[in-house]
Amino acid sequence: MTLHIADAEQVLTEKSDQLNTRWYPYYHLAARAGWMNDPNGLVWFDGWFHAFYQHHPYSTEWGPMHWGHARSRDLMRWEHLPVALAPEGPEDKDGCFSGSAVVNGNELALIYTGHKFHGDPSSEDNLYQVQCLATSRDGVNFTRKGQILDTPSGLHHFRDPKVWKEGEMWYMVVGARVEDTGQVRLYRSEDLHHWHEQGILAEAPHGMGYMWECPDFFTLDDKQVLMFSPQGMAAEGYANRNLFQSGYIVGRWQPGEKFIQESKFQELDHGHDFYAPQSFLAPDGRRIVIGWMDMWESPLPEQQDGWAGMFTLPRELVITPNNQLQMRPVHEVESLREEWYSWPVSTLKNKQLCVMHNCEAAEVIVTWDTSLSEAEQYGIALDDGMRLYIDNQAKRLILERNYPQHNLCGQRSIPMPTGDELNLRVFFDRSSVEVFVNDGEACLSSRIYPQQRQLNVFAWSGNAVLKECGAWNLR
Repeated sequence: MTLHIADAEQVLTEKSDQLNTRWYPYYHLAARAGWMNDPNGLVWFDGWFHAFYQHHPYSTEWGPMHWGHARSRDLMRWEHLPVALAPEGPEDKDGCFSGSAVVNGNELALIYTGHKFHGDPSSEDNLYQVQCLATSRDGVNFTRKGQILDTPSGLHHFRDPKVWKEGEMWYMVVGARVEDTGQVRLYRSEDLHHWHEQGILAEAPHGMGYMWECPDFFTLDDKQVLMFSPQGMAAEGYANRNLFQSGYIVGRWQPGEKFIQESKFQELDHGHDFYAPQSFLAPDGRRIVIGWMDMWESPLPEQQDGWAGMFTLPRELVITPNNQLQMRPVHEVESLREEWYSWPVSTLKNKQLCVMHNCEAAEVIVTWDTSLSEAEQYGIALDDGMRLYIDNQAKRLILERNYPQHNLCGQRSIPMPTGDELNLRVFFDRSSVEVFVNDGEACLSSRIYPQQRQLNVFAWSGNAVLKECGAWNLR
């Protein structure tokens, strides 16, 4: 069945007026209605930040993929635009899968995966994924140019192109699966239409996944970073606890040479919900990344409300001398701040105190003096459903959610950072929490579904000392 943009727009107009907004985000980007997953085509074009996304307008379940579209002047306040792509042609008849966007002269170019079956769709032997192109002069209406790269012989999973320009040449990485081994393949072009294979940029060693989705390849402080989402990695201790992971490898590369890896795979975000991150360059040179703040095969309670899925806050990426990527919220988030409320608490001992009665859209700052805090557990809690706390015995910072009514319970954690202070910058929205540790040393992002929104600070089995604590309400 061919699906058209006009049909999608009509459905979205009807469905967007019927949403239950109890968990719909205030300041994170979500679809007008229906399903959303991977960020696509993040780009600055003609005075706007553009964000596209995998989208099924017709239901809150994953389905034949379209490209939803929104734009913003400041990365915080988003204007929804018409659906950019629908599966309207023979090259993408079963879905317009993930991809990227580049500015080519006075045009905005979308490069995406056309998903199609030749025959019975129940058999992957009939699956073909090809790379396609669409262009626009106004950044709103796109002209489809069709297939630009066919499925390599013997492959079926071949998707998620990320394109960039190096000198006078365009380059593209594409995720692939060869039997049970994930790969990232490299291509080169002079015109975005004709592509030439440049070999395998990187391949999964044993245990590193059967498919590498959503590859991204970029330079940061003279290092090259391969960011991707491997499927099929086994959990190991506290690591790789989600169904699928997202992370990166740092190394060195230049055109015509091999990618020399200088680090092992490292997870980018340690929360319950982070997948398919994509990066882009802002006009001022910042490398900014946005991820999908959900996880495959995880309950999505908002589906009953007419929508599903949202993006993380945009985050600026920096790299440390020891090849660690750090993420911190873009400075534009500060434009959402209203009045600062300082909490009148400095020491806690075997008690819990309410510090906010309605923590719905807020930026919370908490700095613990860890050298003077010997409580077994101390932290903050959003009623009974979410806790962010230090476990002094395990020496870990733990993000815990407890929503048994939605089958969402469990913990994600990181080792306690070194030093005498622990600074936590925590962003709450209606159904999400994002924790930034020590100005980007680590990040934990998770969906939450509070019934009540009272925020408490607590310390059990001992005392804990706060050096700073308070919050901005975010408009």
